[in-house]
Amino acid sequence: MTSQRSKNYQLPSIFLLFLILCISLFLASGQLSAQNQRSGEETKLLKAFHQISSQPLYDWVKELSSEKYQGRLTGTEGFDQAARWVISFLSSWGLQPAGDQGTFLQAFPNPYTLVLDRGEVSLHLPVAAGNKKKSAEIKKYYRYEDEYFPGGTSASGEVTAEVIYVGFGITAPELGYDDYQGVDVRGKIVLMESEVPVSPDKNPETFKKWRPYSFHQYKLQNAAAHGAKGLLYYYGPIVNPNNDYIEGFLYSHVGRSVVDDIFAGSGQTYEETAAAIRKSLKPRSFATGKIFTIKNKTEYHPEGLGYNLLAKVEGQDPVLKDEVIIIGGHLDHVGSCPDLMPGADDNASAVAVMMGVAQAMMKSEVKPKRTVLFAFFGAEEQGVKGSEFYLEHPVFDLNKTIGLINLDGVGSGDRIFVLAGKNFPWLYAPLDRANSSYIHRQLGTNYWSNVARPRLDAARFLDKNIPSLSFSVSGLELPYPTYHNTRDNPSIINPEILEDLARLLFMGVMELATVSPEKLKAEASPAS
Repeated sequence: MTSQRSKNYQLPSIFLLFLILCISLFLASGQLSAQNQRSGEETKLLKAFHQISSQPLYDWVKELSSEKYQGRLTGTEGFDQAARWVISFLSSWGLQPAGDQGTFLQAFPNPYTLVLDRGEVSLHLPVAAGNKKKSAEIKKYYRYEDEYFPGGTSASGEVTAEVIYVGFGITAPELGYDDYQGVDVRGKIVLMESEVPVSPDKNPETFKKWRPYSFHQYKLQNAAAHGAKGLLYYYGPIVNPNNDYIEGFLYSHVGRSVVDDIFAGSGQTYEETAAAIRKSLKPRSFATGKIFTIKNKTEYHPEGLGYNLLAKVEGQDPVLKDEVIIIGGHLDHVGSCPDLMPGADDNASAVAVMMGVAQAMMKSEVKPKRTVLFAFFGAEEQGVKGSEFYLEHPVFDLNKTIGLINLDGVGSGDRIFVLAGKNFPWLYAPLDRANSSYIHRQLGTNYWSNVARPRLDAARFLDKNIPSLSFSVSGLELPYPTYHNTRDNPSIINPEILEDLARLLFMGVMELATVSPEKLKAEASPAS
C-alpha cells in the first residue's frame, strides 16, 4: 500500500507531465494551423497554376511571329502593333499601367534602318578569253541567308573593290595592337572578324582591356575612319540590327564559304591565320587580291521611337508593395531583312510565358505582397537599349528592386538553364524549389561573370548591381541554324516547355514576392 507521503511526491510529477502535454498540444495545434494555412494558400495557388495551359501560350507565339508584325523591329509600326496587341490582354486581365503618363508604354529615342531587298554579295572571278589575250570575268553570287545577309544598318548603294583582311578590325595603341597597320584600306572592302582575340571566359581580366573593341559599332566606325567603303563581316550569317548607320558605308554579314573563297590561293588558311592572331595577339592583315561587290538597298530612320511595355501587379502589403520584382523579356526581334524574321523563340516565346504568368497572378486568389513588374523591353536586338533606358529612367526605386527574372529564348527545346543562379542562390532557390515540387524539368545553372559586352537585358541590370537571373531553353537539335534568320518560326517551338516554365515562374515568383530576401538568403544553400 502506497503511503500518503509517496502520493504527495507523485502529485507534482503528474502535474508537470500534464503541463508538458498541454504545451505540446498547443504547439502542435499552432503548427497544424500554420500547415493548414500554408496548405490553403498552396491550394489556391495551384488552382491558378493549373489554369496555365500550353495551347494559349503557343497561339500567342504564333500570333507574334506572324507577318502582320513584320518581325517586331523596335521603331517600326510592326513593333508598335505587337505592343498594342499585348497591352490588350494585360489590360483586360486587370494589370496596371506603369509607363509614361498613366500608359503601358515608356518611350525612348531609337533610330532604325529598314532593309528593302536581298541585296548582293558577289566575287569577281577572272577567266581566260580564248586567243584574244584579253581577260574577262564572271561573278560568283552568294546565297542569301545561307551565305550572307544584308547588314541591318547598312547604307544604301553599291561598292565594288578589293578585299583587305583586317583581322578583328581593332586599333588600340595602348595595347600595342593595330589591325590596320601596314595595309591601305582606302576605297576598299574589309573582311573582319567579330569579337576580340581574347576570351572573356578564359582571360577575364585581360579581356576587360579589350572589351571596348568588341562592340559592332566600334568596328564599323573604325573601318570607315580608315577610309574603307564596305565591310564583309564574318558574323553569322545572321540578321543583326545592332550597329551604327554611316552614310555611304555598306556592309553585309557573311558565312564561312565567303571567307574561305577570300583566303583561297593566298598561301594561308583562315584557321591558321585566326589562330595565330589569338595566340600571339599580333595582327595578320593582308591584301587578298579578291574583288567583291556589296549591294544593299536600305532606308534609314533617325527619328525612330522605341518603347518598353511596362505593366504591374501591385503588392498587397502596405510596406512591401514599394519593393518590386521584375519579370523581364524583350518584345522586339530583328524585323524583315527583307524576308520576315519571325522571332518565334527569340523572343515571342518569352513574351508568351510572361503573359501566362501575368494572367495566372490576376486569376490567383493569393496576391503578391511585393509589387511584380512585367517589363517587355524594346530594342534588345539593337544594343540592349530598352533595358538601358529603363535603368536610366526607372519607374521603381532601383534600391528597392529585389531582382530581375529575365527570359530570352525559352521556347525551343526541353531543358531549362538559368544564368547566374550560383551568383544569387537566394534568388534562384525558390525557382529551383518550384521546379522540384511541381515541374520536374532538367534545370541547370552556373556563375555569370558579366564581363563581356551586354547581349542580354539581364546584363544591364547586373551592371547596376541588381541581382538578375536569365532563363533560356535548349535541347532541340536541327540540321540548320535558326538564330536571327527566317527559320526561327513556330515549328521549332515546344508548347509544353512554355507551359512548364510559366508554371515554374508563377510559383517561384509568388514565393519571392512574399518571403523577405533576408530569410531567403538565410535558407538558401549554394545552387547546385
